[in-house]
Amino acid sequence: MLTNGTRFFSGTTEKLKCANHRILQLYGNMAWRSQGVNNADLIRQLQENRFIRSKLVAQAMKKTDRKYYVPERSKAYLDSPQLIGYGATISAPHMHAYAMELLRLNLTPNSKVLDVGSGSGYLTACMARYIHQKPAATGFVVGIEHHPRLVELGRKNIGKDDQSLIETGKVILVEGDGRQGYQQHAPYDCIHVGAAAPETPQELINQLKPGGRLIVPVCVDDGKQQLMQYDKGSDGTIFQTKLMDVNYIPLTDLQH
Repeated sequence: MLTNGTRFFSGTTEKLKCANHRILQLYGNMAWRSQGVNNADLIRQLQENRFIRSKLVAQAMKKTDRKYYVPERSKAYLDSPQLIGYGATISAPHMHAYAMELLRLNLTPNSKVLDVGSGSGYLTACMARYIHQKPAATGFVVGIEHHPRLVELGRKNIGKDDQSLIETGKVILVEGDGRQGYQQHAPYDCIHVGAAAPETPQELINQLKPGGRLIVPVCVDDGKQQLMQYDKGSDGTIFQTKLMDVNYIPLTDLQH
């Protein structure tokens, strides 16, 4: 099928299909909930329940204490989404773990990453820490938000956690319409979207490198949402994979 000159294929190659099948087996029952006594305990439980499978993902999430990214008096280590203000939420920890596992092969030491709807800054910081676990890494993560107060919130939270992430350029937070991506640093090795797009986000796909991966919730018929994975082949072919039903806030700009 041709869409704006891009070839789309449902499903994936056999290698990608098998990898996704293994992940979906682990994440098929999203009703699981847990509450850690601290951040390390939360990550340990996510590992024990196989939401986190990679040692490097676990290390990055352990270093990024969720208490810095949720409102005061919130249950920082409860595995559930929480409101952070301005119509935004921070996703449940198991969904952040899921995103990290799906994107980790694209989070290389030299990766350029876009986090659309970066919100509290939590996943943005996790991905930056993953990239910089290896010496001499030069990659960075751009977090984009439509509301200036959310950009301020992300900077404040990351500053409380580790100001050097921003000072050294490992994390870049900008204001803008995330539906249009962020052309200044494109193309990206991977893109994560933390809100539901009304349709296939063609502009974000355009900003992927060959070999890149996009994870995004997309609205489908009857008001339902599905988490979608788009993989760009070396020739620009897009392989799209339906991952699971989800429920995210809409992806909007400041005026909508």
